[in-house]
Amino acid sequence: MLRALYNALWWIAAPVAVLRLVWRSRKEPGYRRHIGERFGRGRGRLPEDDAPLIWVHAVSVGETRAAQPLIDALMKARPDARILLTHMTPSGRATGEEIFGDRLMRCFLPYDMPHAVRRFLRAWRPSVGLVMETEVWPTLIDECRRADVPLVLTNARMSQRSYRRAARFGHATRDVFGGFARVLAQSPADAQRLTALGARNVAVLGNLKFDMTTPPELVARGHAWRAAIGERPVWVAASTREGEEERVLEAFASLAPDHALLVLVPRHPQRFDEVAALVARQGLHIERRSAWAPVGAAAAALGPVRPLSRETQVLLGDSMGELGAYYAASDVAFIGGSLLPLGGQNLIEACAVGVPVLIGPHVFNFTQATADAVAAGAAIQVKDPADLARVLRELFGDRPRRTAMGAAASAFAARHRGATARTVDVLTTLLPEDHAPALAGDVK
Repeated sequence: MLRALYNALWWIAAPVAVLRLVWRSRKEPGYRRHIGERFGRGRGRLPEDDAPLIWVHAVSVGETRAAQPLIDALMKARPDARILLTHMTPSGRATGEEIFGDRLMRCFLPYDMPHAVRRFLRAWRPSVGLVMETEVWPTLIDECRRADVPLVLTNARMSQRSYRRAARFGHATRDVFGGFARVLAQSPADAQRLTALGARNVAVLGNLKFDMTTPPELVARGHAWRAAIGERPVWVAASTREGEEERVLEAFASLAPDHALLVLVPRHPQRFDEVAALVARQGLHIERRSAWAPVGAAAAALGPVRPLSRETQVLLGDSMGELGAYYAASDVAFIGGSLLPLGGQNLIEACAVGVPVLIGPHVFNFTQATADAVAAGAAIQVKDPADLARVLRELFGDRPRRTAMGAAASAFAARHRGATARTVDVLTTLLPEDHAPALAGDVK
């Protein structure tokens, strides 16, 4: 009954979803491209192409970057296989294009409707499918099971909040989670909750995000920016969400903003103009990173074209793919999505760069990573804007403490690496035998 109702709701929702794509395309044109793929109408691969196909689903930007080490490792482990990378957002797709170029195939994942998913599976014929973290789509799971495509929930996490919600549906939930061929959890707590929801073949392999590395050129770029900024204190508020920038600016107002620089990096690029207008209304002097230094290919040359004016109080990070550089340019990093009940964002990348981390109270999407970082002395959890301002003042006035926290952050990130290799070991057992032709020198 629930499955029939779910499918019926999708028939009602599909036209609304298309209208929503068109609406969102006003600010992000990518939403009106490749709409057919969202109904399983894609080119697929050639009928004569019988190479194993590893399908990796990464919803948006964060999941795509987290999947990079895994995809690179899979390409190395199985060079005979093809990779299909699917997304839900155009920004995620653009990130995939930026990272991988033409080394793999890509399309949007279809909506969770039986006919759309069946068309997708027929067109691409995957040997194995990987969905990241919390992507649980009942029809997709069911159709993969029918098509004999092993579907693996990779880097899986399940917060207590999400567990309570899912558990309300009883047997229906157990049927859905039981459809995964493997579940590779981030932590024992995630594994316990997922097992209670019906998941089978659950293993704890760690968090893939610890294996993300910031490219050296980004770190060098951040250091060059810092040289152009000068000696004043610098903090970055990274991946902020709607409604959160006001709270960040409230904390900033308590810090003698004439003497400090706030680097403000909204999570979603369509909000750059909106956030710039908000800062201007606060009477603060703002500089946009895109106006201060070259963006894109031109940014390969280290450093900005000019020193940042001392009058600049807020530097708006209106660029994509440079979060590591913003961290490297800062004394302290605040991780957004956590001052409001939004679940938080990934703090691991900041730790890996070796910057002290602050994070708000709402971290239900990153509970284990946050708790471990705080316990390691790499991060401090703050309660509200006033507490954020208080801790920033303390850290700006205590260089030895900042240095110690930065070292603890680097050590914390390094200590938890290795999930990628463990995940590849599991996934390769689900693929057909390597059918790459032997080289002439290999024939005996």
